Amino acid sequence: MTEEPTDTEPLVIPNRQTPFSEPFKAFIPQGWAPYPDELPAELPAAASAALRRRALAEAFAGERLVIPAGGLKPRANDTDYRFRPHSAFAWLTGLGSDREPDAVLVLEPTDTGHEATLYFKPRAPRTDPEFYADARYGEMWVGTRESLAEMSALTGISCAPISEFSGALAKNLSAVKVRLLREADETITATLGSLRAEASVDAEAAEIADGEFHVALSEARLAKDPFELGELRQACADTAVGFEAVVADLPEAIRRGRGERWVEGVFGLHARHHGNAVGYDTIAASGDHANTLHWIRNDGEIRPGDLLLMDAGVEVESLYTADITRTLPVSGTFSPAQRKVYEAVLKAEAAGMAAARPGNKFSDVHAAAVRVIAQHLEAWGLLPVTAEESLDPTTGGHHRRWMVHGTSHHLGLDVHDCAQARQENYRDAELRPGMVITVEPGLYFKSTDLLVPEELRGIGVRIEDDIVITEDGCEILSDHLPRDPDAVEAWMASIWAR
Repeated sequence: MTEEPTDTEPLVIPNRQTPFSEPFKAFIPQGWAPYPDELPAELPAAASAALRRRALAEAFAGERLVIPAGGLKPRANDTDYRFRPHSAFAWLTGLGSDREPDAVLVLEPTDTGHEATLYFKPRAPRTDPEFYADARYGEMWVGTRESLAEMSALTGISCAPISEFSGALAKNLSAVKVRLLREADETITATLGSLRAEASVDAEAAEIADGEFHVALSEARLAKDPFELGELRQACADTAVGFEAVVADLPEAIRRGRGERWVEGVFGLHARHHGNAVGYDTIAASGDHANTLHWIRNDGEIRPGDLLLMDAGVEVESLYTADITRTLPVSGTFSPAQRKVYEAVLKAEAAGMAAARPGNKFSDVHAAAVRVIAQHLEAWGLLPVTAEESLDPTTGGHHRRWMVHGTSHHLGLDVHDCAQARQENYRDAELRPGMVITVEPGLYFKSTDLLVPEELRGIGVRIEDDIVITEDGCEILSDHLPRDPDAVEAWMASIWAR
């Protein structure tokens, strides 16, 4: 990694300064090809984002809406994590990938509705010290940034330099109600807090209004538009490619040792090659590690005869992610005990999918899947009560020893999408066309669980698919990857035979 620039600019770490000479400053702007005159094409998401802004503005007529992208976050000292904008900012601007740190979208009320302005840091001319001396924005350091006109062409939004944002934020605060997505940028939240105090705006009422705005932005994403569904289909297709690559390399993962890391790396390679990145930390859990629900350490061996539970998703450039789990027999065939558990989970998933239809509640999907889980646990003699008694939410719950998590969550720009939605609009809400959710039951028998027959100890199985609610049921978006155990074995054999 290269050192920070070494000018006398404030951004420079003092103990590493080596001032640029005046001859260098005169020389560095010379001899560069001009920037293109042609403006870039509009981003694929821009048209859909415009409709979303319009709907949001109509819901908050007469109010100033402020949606920051967020800023870079330090990883260690003067290195930052790869930037990802806040999902609400991406949803309303169409900007994905690593765009655009420190930017802010403002929807300003007008007599006829709202006027959108995107405030960001446009590129500086090559005569400016920023060009060579600014590690955060300089072209030498982070590549060629867009001009105001170029960013406007990309997004379809009027653009202004971020230096003008403070004035826009402070304007007429005593007369205009402002709602801020405060979790996106702590600095802007603190600045607006001070400005509100100066304008004698009630702090408690403002915080409540901001909270309502946060919820509204989450609930607005509950049903996906056609563009979003297309991106989620692509994410699922790309994820399937990553799973196939993992299967192809399983023998190498065994041979190399520390195979969970190898699996994680192979999938990550394909996620970066096909999309933007992984949508969340990959779970590559072999053997008993599969019984740790969020196993992301991924430092274990992969051994013949074990199961590999892999929970992974590719995030495409627009930031929509898949979320798929397959539990695979490392040697290519399930043992009788593994198949017994696997088939129970598969039946639970099928029951959950059958309940995933318009008019049913979101919670009905879990209820249907977990009923099958409880029935199998009763049939195997593991429950101290009947399945029906275990399913009683007040006096039961015994089955949750072996499936502690829920069966579904919304999916989209966030892997757990729309998480700030109110319960009545999430768990207790009716499913409707366009909603994208997961269905992911599991059974987890820890090796230390003495209530479980020895043959089942250490077996953990989860099967997860991404579905969209349709007019009369649901469509499986992640159907590229087999689920039936015989089909899984045949699929793995066909990959190894190539």
